[in-house]
Amino acid sequence: MAIKTFDVFVIGSGIAGQTVAKECADSGLKVAITDHREFGGTCANRGCDPKKVLLGFTEIIKSCELLQGNGISKIPEYDWDAMMRFKESFTKAIPYNTEKDLVNRGITLYHQSPEFLDTGELSVEGKTVITKNIVIATGLIPRTLSFEGATLLSNSDDFLNLSKLPKSIVFIGAGYIGMEFAFIAARLGTQVTIIDRGARPLKNFDQDMVLYLMEEMSKLKITFIGNAEIDSVKALRKNKRVCFKVSGQEKSIKARLIFNTTGRVPSVANLALHKAKVSYDNTGIKVNEYLQSVSNQKVYACGDIAAHALPLTPFSGVQGAIVAQNILHGNKKKVQNHVTPTTVFTLPNLASVGVSENAAKKECKSLEIIKKDGAEWYNAKRVNEKIYASKVLIDLDNDLIIGAHLVGPEAGEVINLFTLAIQNKIKVSEIKNTIFAYPTWSADIKNML
Repeated sequence: MAIKTFDVFVIGSGIAGQTVAKECADSGLKVAITDHREFGGTCANRGCDPKKVLLGFTEIIKSCELLQGNGISKIPEYDWDAMMRFKESFTKAIPYNTEKDLVNRGITLYHQSPEFLDTGELSVEGKTVITKNIVIATGLIPRTLSFEGATLLSNSDDFLNLSKLPKSIVFIGAGYIGMEFAFIAARLGTQVTIIDRGARPLKNFDQDMVLYLMEEMSKLKITFIGNAEIDSVKALRKNKRVCFKVSGQEKSIKARLIFNTTGRVPSVANLALHKAKVSYDNTGIKVNEYLQSVSNQKVYACGDIAAHALPLTPFSGVQGAIVAQNILHGNKKKVQNHVTPTTVFTLPNLASVGVSENAAKKECKSLEIIKKDGAEWYNAKRVNEKIYASKVLIDLDNDLIIGAHLVGPEAGEVINLFTLAIQNKIKVSEIKNTIFAYPTWSADIKNML
């Protein structure tokens, strides 16, 4: 078997892996990178980016629905084939351009999931690789379910590659992915049902804001079934049937397609991490403050696979840069605790940053909870939106915002300003004295305080 040697071997070609590979190669190290799927990673090829493209079409339809009879006389029709072609105009060139960029930097490319042979050796494409540093940036993959008929389920990749949108869909799981796809499908006329183990969707978000979002689900006739345990999925002639229990009572529902949107888990199954003595759990590779494996000093992990932060794209580039610097200069750069906003791209958006209300009550001695319904504010009335609300948590002793939870149009944009305020400890009094352009959504921050 041929033997190849490198200074750095990167597993995974998403933003995190690319960042490490490029910075190390640009600094003169001999670098290789591998991926068993198309190069470019999940977000660009089959995740947030193509999803947001499809969301754009439903934004237009929703806007027209809200203003129908007030200047809009007809709701536009959609063309799924054309939508998918437009989506592919963003994704089709990603693998080629990614590989071209990496090769131009002198990086060796492989196209297979490697397997560890030892603490610093791997097998890939029939070759043994010996390397000084190994970077695991494999990200997350859809959770595997084990009930009868689970192999009949589709996943998020399948949704983004549908040749046509079916008449009915069931989503098993009411997290980010299930909720976002549910809103897209329902807005385009599909009959949608969401089944979840929890009592409500999006359990990690503020309950009051989620209730507002559930109002919109009701308007779209999205059926939510909570506190459910799935028993099986069965194939029918044209449809599939999912059987489940709610409070011990057996129920079932059929749909053309049933999607597994129960969440994502670390992509490590094919790596044989035990041979490299790399510790991990269901949150990812166990790393120290330098993003180095706690059990194998030759191994680093970054991006969604590192058990150190929320699995969000903005972390990937930051963590990739940290790993690159630590490989190049020794472990000097530590992971920082960034204030991290997160958004569910339903329509309306649901967004959050900082601490939850329950956490704030435990941590803050002098807490003010400001909950506002902005449906009668100018910005909401201008677009005829009825769902627009906020909850802001303020530490009165320090005059600082410690948490913000929003639902409504452009909540995914406005939450970034709350993030800026929390990260930089901008006092509430300073925000109130700031002049914002009017009329803009961000100017409503002053109304929320």
